Amino acid sequence: MEYDPTLPWYRRLHWQVLSAMILGLGVGWAFGAPAANAIGWIGELFMKLLRMIIVPLVLTSIVSGVASVGGGRAIGRLFGKTMGYYVLSSMLAALTGLLMVNLIRPGQNADMGAAAQQEVPELSTPDSPVELILDIVPSNFFAAASAGDMLAIIFFCIVFGAAITGLPEKPRVVVTDIFDAFFKAMMALTSGIIKFLPIGVFALITRMVGETGFDRFAALAKYFATIGSGLTIHLFITMPLLLILLGRIKPLVHFANLREPLLTAFSTSSSGATLPVTIKTLREKVGVSNKVSSFVLPMGATVNMDGTAIFECAGALFIAQVLGVDLTIGQQAIVVLTALLASIGAAAVPSAGVVVIFIVLNAIGLGDNPEAITIVGAMLAIDRPLDMYRTAVNVFSDSCGAAIIARSEGEEGVDTEVRH
Repeated sequence: MEYDPTLPWYRRLHWQVLSAMILGLGVGWAFGAPAANAIGWIGELFMKLLRMIIVPLVLTSIVSGVASVGGGRAIGRLFGKTMGYYVLSSMLAALTGLLMVNLIRPGQNADMGAAAQQEVPELSTPDSPVELILDIVPSNFFAAASAGDMLAIIFFCIVFGAAITGLPEKPRVVVTDIFDAFFKAMMALTSGIIKFLPIGVFALITRMVGETGFDRFAALAKYFATIGSGLTIHLFITMPLLLILLGRIKPLVHFANLREPLLTAFSTSSSGATLPVTIKTLREKVGVSNKVSSFVLPMGATVNMDGTAIFECAGALFIAQVLGVDLTIGQQAIVVLTALLASIGAAAVPSAGVVVIFIVLNAIGLGDNPEAITIVGAMLAIDRPLDMYRTAVNVFSDSCGAAIIARSEGEEGVDTEVRH
């Protein structure tokens, strides 16, 4: 659901989700198991809808985003710098999520009802980096899509989108327009499903409380603190360091110039809805040229999701810890790599990160586990404030990338002063 400031407060998605959570808590506590049995199927249906759109959403998002870049040497140089920065920042974000979830271990000995006692099948791990690379490259894309092999799907989409940019102009425009139309259709479908988020949250919370009481929320509070601390570290430590080291930019100046986009991102939970504000601010206050801002920022709103990378990495490891699965270093490396690539495919709409967390779970063999799906449903209950925070992190990372790339292109007036 796109943000509309003209809507009354009670029709905005974040208030609807909060109201649904409170109502679900009350119904689950008052009526217990009967309410859980009567309403629980609605939450399960909502989760199936989210999982249904994963493959087509990732396919169209990545191909459309990469293919829309176009050709030319200057564009190629700008594209290389932009993708290099986005990969670096997203990788640092995923590693931050990995670090925090291993330090805090929010899912260890967590009381999440039957989930903690569920027997989980043994997970497979590539024996070497070479085997991991071979697993990423699909021998049959359609078989990979059918099997839900998301690493292979994402790899194919990236190289296919890059190949489209090398076509002559006429066929490139035709193919790009087709994928862009499909992407807009998937965005419309995703936004339509997200509109039912309050109903899904109500049903999932009612079932959870009706079956297990309020015990699960203690573990969720620790999980909330883990994600929040990871986002804070990335926003106030990692990104300022990148500004200083890569762009020779004063972080305090950049923060001050980005006040309006950060507040908009936090209130809307949508990088896409914040994009016009971000572009305007980067041009008028940060001092980034139209050439750089019009290229880097729209691309960033599609493929650069640092906050989502933290959420996906830490969220998947939290679920594994709750289920009693001790992931090896190799499996955690797969989680980081998958979170990095999956964040590229996250749509710039509210709560889209919840959709693509299944990509990471599939990579470690937990995507079809019923208790893992139940835990994801419980995580939805407290996801709204986290979604607001990670959207602000996403937007700030996009702005840092634009400022750093503008400096690398020789633009001298970037963040020289705080502009009001």
